[in-house]
Amino acid sequence: QVQLVESGGGLVQAGGSLRLSCAASGRTFSRDAMGWFRQAPGKEREYVAAIRWSGDSIYYADSVKGRFTISRDNAKNMVYLQMNSLKPEDTAVYYCAAGRILRVGVPAPYEYDYWGQGTQVTVSS
Repeated sequence: QVQLVESGGGLVQAGGSLRLSCAASGRTFSRDAMGWFRQAPGKEREYVAAIRWSGDSIYYADSVKGRFTISRDNAKNMVYLQMNSLKPEDTAVYYCAAGRILRVGVPAPYEYDYWGQGTQVTVSS
């Protein structure tokens, strides 16, 4: 059974940092792109960051560029999202996702096949 489990969310003050982790199990994800999405109450889901299986293609939303860093450890089936300089507008449930594409680059949001249950990130002002 394929599972993605996020951890590392919590409450942090503005300007602080959090590191989200996503543990993948059920099969190897070393050939999957991994992505992070977030959804705040009343807002659409936002594609935050993604990394190709090889690590040579990375995407960041403009809203997080320069503050968030995505990384992965294929040997451990893990993907991470280091979030620095957090702002109240970063408050959301964060989800990791996995998707396998055959082209260079990262998947479009609709190309992700597996999703985690999410972890809450709350940034206080």
